[in-house]
Amino acid sequence: MASSTPPPHCALTTSKPYQPHPLPQTHSHPHPNHRNNHQRHWSSQKVSLNRPAPPRNATHPPPSQTPNFLSLSSSKSDFSADFSGRRSTRFVSKMHFGRAKISGNGRHSSFAEEALEEAIRCCKNEAGLDQVLLTFGSKLLGSDDYTFLFRELGNRGEWLAAMRCFEFAVGRERKRNEQGKLASSMISILGRSGKVDLAEKVFENAVSDGYGNTVYAYSALISAYAKSGYCNEAIRVFETMKDSGLKPNLVTYNALIDACGKGGADFKRASEIFDEMLRNGVQPDRITFNSLLAVCSGAGLWETARGLFNEMIYRGIDQDIYTYNTFLDAACNGGQIDVAFDIMSEMHAKNILPNQVTYSTVIRGCAKAGRLDRALSLFNEMKCAGITLDRVSYNTLLAIYASLGKFEEALNVSKEMESMGIKKDVVTYNALLDGFGKQGMYTKVKQLFAEMKAEKLSPNLLTYSTLISVYLKGTLHHDAVEVYKEFKKQGLKADVVFYSKLIDALCKKGLVEYSSLLLNEMTKEGIQPNVVTYNSIINAFGESASNECGSDNVTQIVSTISQSKWENTEEDNIVKIFEQLAAQKSASGKKTNAERQDILCILGVFHKMHELQIKPNVVTFSAILNACSRCSSFDEASLLLEELRLFDNQVYGVAHGLLMGQREGVWAQALSLFDEVKQMDSSTASAFYNALTDMLWHFDQKQGAQLVVLEGKRSEVWENTWSTSCLDLHLMSSGAACAMVHAWLLSIRSIVFEGHELPKMLSILTGWGKHSKITGDGALKRSIEGLLTSIGAPFQVAKCNIGRFISTGAVVTAWLRESGTLEVLVLQDDTSHLRATRFGQISNLQQLTL
Repeated sequence: MASSTPPPHCALTTSKPYQPHPLPQTHSHPHPNHRNNHQRHWSSQKVSLNRPAPPRNATHPPPSQTPNFLSLSSSKSDFSADFSGRRSTRFVSKMHFGRAKISGNGRHSSFAEEALEEAIRCCKNEAGLDQVLLTFGSKLLGSDDYTFLFRELGNRGEWLAAMRCFEFAVGRERKRNEQGKLASSMISILGRSGKVDLAEKVFENAVSDGYGNTVYAYSALISAYAKSGYCNEAIRVFETMKDSGLKPNLVTYNALIDACGKGGADFKRASEIFDEMLRNGVQPDRITFNSLLAVCSGAGLWETARGLFNEMIYRGIDQDIYTYNTFLDAACNGGQIDVAFDIMSEMHAKNILPNQVTYSTVIRGCAKAGRLDRALSLFNEMKCAGITLDRVSYNTLLAIYASLGKFEEALNVSKEMESMGIKKDVVTYNALLDGFGKQGMYTKVKQLFAEMKAEKLSPNLLTYSTLISVYLKGTLHHDAVEVYKEFKKQGLKADVVFYSKLIDALCKKGLVEYSSLLLNEMTKEGIQPNVVTYNSIINAFGESASNECGSDNVTQIVSTISQSKWENTEEDNIVKIFEQLAAQKSASGKKTNAERQDILCILGVFHKMHELQIKPNVVTFSAILNACSRCSSFDEASLLLEELRLFDNQVYGVAHGLLMGQREGVWAQALSLFDEVKQMDSSTASAFYNALTDMLWHFDQKQGAQLVVLEGKRSEVWENTWSTSCLDLHLMSSGAACAMVHAWLLSIRSIVFEGHELPKMLSILTGWGKHSKITGDGALKRSIEGLLTSIGAPFQVAKCNIGRFISTGAVVTAWLRESGTLEVLVLQDDTSHLRATRFGQISNLQQLTL
């Protein structure tokens, strides 16, 4: 059955349009009315990469050319993700780290090259280096030659020698402006190589000696901080610069925006700097927009990135490969995989050929969205284009094969890596450990871990959390204890991701009590749970009826486990948790009939999330809908959603209204919600529709379920689902699939009654349940088989494909023409319980809280 729980990085958000920045008032682009023409919302999902720039002799842009940009500080709705996949844009920069750099300006003399050769030979010998500098001192032509010399030494990692050359050059130079140029160059060179401490020293000495109080020196230091991700320090230097009476220039502002991205600052801070830049009459260039796009990419702000990209085009600023790669990264992080392919196809039209980073970015996006076959085809395309795979590409490819259970292919990729001179690193092993672990191949997992340590690779936090999670899910509790002890021995510090991964592993085994104890340990260590942590606990109640928790567990979770069983003991409590699990013959939590207590538990978790200002996301919503589907009665499901409306009336109000059969009152609001879901990646959107439809179908609101599933079809949530000859239900949950079967059969019935012939063969695909314990006995297949039997549809399991139901067009046509067929195909809601529910909710709530 298709999963109804989406990946944790997605959120329902609302994007607001913003008023674009006016273009500079120059003879080239006079747009005096630009600010008055941008109230229109950006409505097209398709990104136009070829929008023409305004004519240079135009006085106003025509209304059709007025761009619609999203606010640089656009706010999100309350239903946004705390865990949204945000990352520092240092990742984006690292993707470009190996690309060819433009060499120096070529203004150095041949004597500088001779001096460099001599300096390299004796750079370890300070006296010898001094002699080289003295010998060539009269021949070197000022700051250009010296800059070339210490830049090349720095590029070779000879920092002490580079600093000595700089000090020698400054000592010989008498002109303050030339000394300032040397200092700025040295700071920039050190900054590019991450030598921030040395850059600070050069700057401080330059200022104290009277030649460093320049815009160039300050900008160089800001850039040095930016490249190492020190945003706060960069902003501090920027403010000091202004206090000194210096006016920031384009280079300064670009460096500062870059610092915001690499330092993980939110986009609001970067947009404030951008606004200040424009107010001061400094017009942005390509580097400005590239840096802003990188901030958007790191923060998951796809809509804002799209607005920036189009503003860049509108201003007539050319894009380069970095622009496109960063824009692609923003699209992929926003789940806009189809848009990413459009962007790639348009790159060729601008003679910007995709490179290694381009392919790696889109491949990673496909893998993240679950479109693994497309990712693999991109790898083949990459090879055909003659683009060599790098370590990141190989690791991504290996992870895809491992996640698909294609271990022979994964190991072949590993061998190919090594044949190309790329050794396996920690990322490689982590992907293999996770892949083999998910398939329950624990012997291979242990072998790989031993091999990793034999290769002198130090396991990192992800390695240990992956191993412990794998062992917990496999009930190998002794092994989990040993790995955790090794983790502690290595002195690594657990973070929120580490704890969340372990809590999720316990919850998936139904061990909610133990996950609650881990939650307590987490908070005791001063680590605040995030939305992923709480989603795992909520989802534990929606996975299956066997995962109910007892009353003791409920009490612990609702109170967020303020007191632990093992408080005030010196021994590590997590070790005790794992050891107690290992000592038990059966690790499953005590099973009780505690559905009402489950509701209290979910409400308690939700209240705590609200108290900690942790914003629920679409995973939370899907998990709660799954829990509703597992409620023992309609009353309890409606009561749970009614209570959650207090937190978010739009989201839970829609679900409650549809459950209560109030479609006329909430359908407009539901469509607005569906529009937001449509902006997400396909796996997240389909999980949302699956969960909502399952709940409605489970409680016999079948007309509502069909409306929702048809809306999902209209929005193309499930790809290639419907044709006249075939209905593909692979990606659907049972409820969604059943509703879709009714809709499909009604559709082909209309074809028959319009006088048209059906195809010779009709098929309904469910898959054969490859993850089921019994081959061919998948839950989805069973549901559809039962439905077809109940309505008398003449479909049979195909002999050559046990996950496919088939029938001839002629047989189905005859059945559809029967007088009773229409009645069984038209879905009806069961309203018998609605009246009783409305009158009984108050008394139920009182009983629930006793």
